[in-house]
Amino acid sequence: MISFSKFFKENQLTQVAALLLLLVLLAMAGVPGYLTGHWQWKQPPAVPTLHELKQIRKTGLTLSGWQTIEQSEQQIGEHNWSLQVIKKEGSESQAILLLLPQNGPMDQPEVEWTDVNGWGRSRWGKWDVAQSRSAEFTVKPSAQSAANVETKVEARFFRASTPQQTFAVLQWYAMPDDGNPSPFHWFLADQLAQWRKQRIPWVGVSILIPMEPLGQVETSWSLAQSIGETVQAALMTGPL
Repeated sequence: MISFSKFFKENQLTQVAALLLLLVLLAMAGVPGYLTGHWQWKQPPAVPTLHELKQIRKTGLTLSGWQTIEQSEQQIGEHNWSLQVIKKEGSESQAILLLLPQNGPMDQPEVEWTDVNGWGRSRWGKWDVAQSRSAEFTVKPSAQSAANVETKVEARFFRASTPQQTFAVLQWYAMPDDGNPSPFHWFLADQLAQWRKQRIPWVGVSILIPMEPLGQVETSWSLAQSIGETVQAALMTGPL
């Protein structure tokens, strides 16, 4: 059994390592800016697909094998998301797809998952989270992709209960080459990209799948995984 003292020491070492890496990245980005008078964080490189990303709010996302029942802009927290109700072709399976695309070169992921929780409480009166775990899935390279490499995505997976409906929820930030539920993961990737005069665009994804009231969320994992792979693939071959 791992002792608490050992656990906290390992945790502290991880935090210190992450902080040191962040300081190195900031120094690497800051020194050239100091010498030239052009600060990288004030003038970040442009996001090439920003127009396509913004269109998601208006049109949603086209998903292979899924039909869009309805789509609209929905204010969640301080941002406007795309709310899309989708139905699997040839099946009764439905889901709610919430997408928050990057809205500008200075826009970054922050508290989107907290905002979704608040939206759930305001919409249904209660939003109780349980059976939470980390999840992983992979997206196979598309026919249009030059690189024959699978894309690994890490996500949050949990059950959300309301008085009217119980949902299996899958959440992550989609990026061109991977996905992760942590804003810090995107920040480090974007800082490295900016050092190369590039950017890492992102889209916040939250998938809500109706399930048995107060049931086991694992019974919905197969469907959640399938939708997650489809959404990530559609974003990588399109807006991202």
